Amino acid sequence: MTRTRVKFCGLTRAEDVAAACDLGVDAIGLVMTRRSKRFVDLDQAAALRALLPPFVAAVVLLLDDEPEWVREVISRVAPDLLQFHGEESAQECAAHGRRYLKAVPMGSVADVGAYAATHPQAAGFLLDSHAAGGQGGSGEAFDWHRVPRDFGRPLLLAGGLNAGNVAAAVRTARPFAVDVSSGIEAAPGIKSASRMREFMQSLAAAGAEQDH
Repeated sequence: MTRTRVKFCGLTRAEDVAAACDLGVDAIGLVMTRRSKRFVDLDQAAALRALLPPFVAAVVLLLDDEPEWVREVISRVAPDLLQFHGEESAQECAAHGRRYLKAVPMGSVADVGAYAATHPQAAGFLLDSHAAGGQGGSGEAFDWHRVPRDFGRPLLLAGGLNAGNVAAAVRTARPFAVDVSSGIEAAPGIKSASRMREFMQSLAAAGAEQDH
């Protein structure tokens, strides 16, 4: 059974980054759109990015932000991946010369395949519960049976995940990766060490079930 990768998103504190890395996450997400309550500025993001050990990726989340701001984020933070959550076109996403993920607003997209076809250069797609124009991190889930199987491109599952439901989500959707933010928080942008640990334990248990 292929291991389900994990991204903890919306981190704002050094101690949360350290805890996430100790727990074995594959990536952390830094929210770089100013309209989010989990926003980190350039200095903060660069400092958090510098804490990452080798083989833990830094992903920056953007939402219909100005190209000049995206270029500044890339220059200062040096992310491994860009994650676009808005109405950005494929041309706008690819213009920065960096690999990118495109969020799919499952609240308003009926056909994931048709949506994905509009972003042929995307490295993968993050299926989130928000509708078009909305943000992730709402704590609300969508129907995991809507996640297409054998899609041929990496699908990341987000939206309302927590320690109590991630095992069921993985069994149902079989995603390449899971992405969690509010489900491991004490408050927006403030992660809970115990909730992070419980999330990883539940995910590991789900993987052990699938290996049998």
